[in-house]
Amino acid sequence: MNEFKLGRPALVCRWRLANGMLPLENRHLRALAAREIGGKQVSNALVAWVKQRIEWGLDEATRECPDGVLMLVVDEAGASALSVGPYRSLSKTSANDLLLRAQSSYREAQSTKVAPEELWVVQRDALVWGSSSEFAASGASTLISDLARTLGMPVHRDEALLREAERRGFVGDEVFLVSDEHGVVPASDRGGERAAKFAKGYRKLLVRKGRRG
Repeated sequence: MNEFKLGRPALVCRWRLANGMLPLENRHLRALAAREIGGKQVSNALVAWVKQRIEWGLDEATRECPDGVLMLVVDEAGASALSVGPYRSLSKTSANDLLLRAQSSYREAQSTKVAPEELWVVQRDALVWGSSSEFAASGASTLISDLARTLGMPVHRDEALLREAERRGFVGDEVFLVSDEHGVVPASDRGGERAAKFAKGYRKLLVRKGRRG
């Protein structure tokens, strides 16, 4: 949507599109406002600029990739750009593969304060969310937290989840990744009925919110 060269990226957000629209727009924008760049919170001006570009430029920008990915890049100097590209699903989705993605995202959140991909584990009738209380929730994670409430499932944050899963293996019935780009991804070797239910709920949202009026 912008055509100029950026410097070294300080922040990258990748948000899934559906039928030329951004289904979780308000959630993503709230999470963007909670992010930090270089120890300072993202400016209101940047959030307003992104919102304006989505409202006024998304239709034309998504003609070739209506079900693609909207990418926001902000460089170290504060210059920013939005672009749209094709969506590619994950080729590796074992519990360990999802753990690696969540670990990388956790390291990103240590500087930006928001993790775009997080690991969730079903333990009996509750959800354990592998996130620090110091981080703000991503757009996708706020959705899953809200869905859990409608199902009557308590949600507990546990920043030790990733570390313990690496050291001792997963403790729980089901494992899934929650991602701004990929939605809900059940582990291919540790999925289950409840993880599939959350994935189905996310897909329904894409269809419902992705329709053009």
